[in-house]
Amino acid sequence: MRLLFARASWLVSGTFAVAVLLAARPAAPQFVSLSGNPHNILEGNWQSCQEKNGRYAERVYDHLVNGVGQFEVHLGPRREFAIFKGVQDEHRDHESSDNLLQPFRVAMEGTRAKQRWEIKALNLAFRVTLGGGSRTDCESWFIVLEPLEKTSH
Repeated sequence: MRLLFARASWLVSGTFAVAVLLAARPAAPQFVSLSGNPHNILEGNWQSCQEKNGRYAERVYDHLVNGVGQFEVHLGPRREFAIFKGVQDEHRDHESSDNLLQPFRVAMEGTRAKQRWEIKALNLAFRVTLGGGSRTDCESWFIVLEPLEKTSH
């Protein structure tokens, strides 16, 4: 009976170790939508992690109205954010004068970082806040993109 118990415990321990190793791989860039306010265009948690090549992940959100691209929002890499008028397939340089967010790189204040921009040309406000639990290989951001003037419906 003891031998059976020992084998079973090794099997459980081995399975757990493999699961931990698989879970410890670098996380893919991810955006988790949180819809706290129906007037917000984009609200949620964005995580930018360092990839094997040393670069941080980026995600682009295309905002379409009736099938027409109005603007695109670039989340990352890392502490960089960008908003451009229109939507295109080619990647845009965040340092470009077409980027409506200036400064586009959010500055750290100790271990904290946050920024709010008003983009009057698109009637938008964009707020980003570095989340707790961010590590050197992953940064977690809470983001809110909302109209500057909310409509009353």
